[in-house]
Amino acid sequence: MQSQLWFYLTTIGLVSLCVGSFLNVVIYRLPLMMQHEWQGECRLLLESELKGNKADESESLNSTFNLVKPNSTCPKCKTAIKAWQNIPVVSWLFLKGKCASCSNPISARYPIVEAITALLSLVVAYKLGATEQALLYIAITWALVALTFIDIDHMLLPDQITLPLVWLALIAAVLGYTVTPTDAIIGAACGYLSLWSVFWLFKLLTGKEGMGYGDFKLLAVFGALLGWQSLLTIILLSSVVGAIIGIALLTIQGKDKATPIPFGPYLAIAGWITMLWGEQLQTSYFNLIGY
Repeated sequence: MQSQLWFYLTTIGLVSLCVGSFLNVVIYRLPLMMQHEWQGECRLLLESELKGNKADESESLNSTFNLVKPNSTCPKCKTAIKAWQNIPVVSWLFLKGKCASCSNPISARYPIVEAITALLSLVVAYKLGATEQALLYIAITWALVALTFIDIDHMLLPDQITLPLVWLALIAAVLGYTVTPTDAIIGAACGYLSLWSVFWLFKLLTGKEGMGYGDFKLLAVFGALLGWQSLLTIILLSSVVGAIIGIALLTIQGKDKATPIPFGPYLAIAGWITMLWGEQLQTSYFNLIGY
């Protein structure tokens, strides 16, 4: 792969397309799995049984539902999706965005997620070459895609994804693939505590919660991966990107400016950019201010 760039990029592209297809499952099912788990814990805590018109809900909570089972089906006609109908991007185009059985429209978001996953992975692969660091960053890119869309849908950054990423980044530092272990540990702590401090300061002043704990953990991921030195760049970049995109979306959608918007996607975008071009951004900034 190091000697044949085309083979390396083709492999990464095809694998990432397949991973993107799986990420669609994660984006849809993981929040539901978490909801089912919370509901089950509440039932145990309250020591009550679901009755009457909630019997069907109880049955659904007790049935097998995870990232593997049940098999994917059309949400309207419940027809099982065949393997040839599940080829990333290609199947959606071949079926013209409709179910093969009932012609129910299939959201364009599915091929978009697959294409974004492949495109971002190819950028990382081309930028870093066939290296261990590239494979690490590609895996993190996949996780960031899932986190971004889950946060857009539910304003939620699941611990099931963020916490393993923190440990992955710390282990990578110990193995010498990223920053020094000291910088990684300090980065993880500072990343978490910086937004945690802002959260509590804002809550004490306004009585409202300005962000979720998932944002703290996501910044801790980047702190562990890139070191504490990168945190200011990520925070500034995510704030600028979030302000521009957030205000634009609220204006287009005609919503009130007090409407909550997820901050995780902007952290993910800023962190991913810093992951690949952080040094160039810092150099350009220092040159701009004449430092």
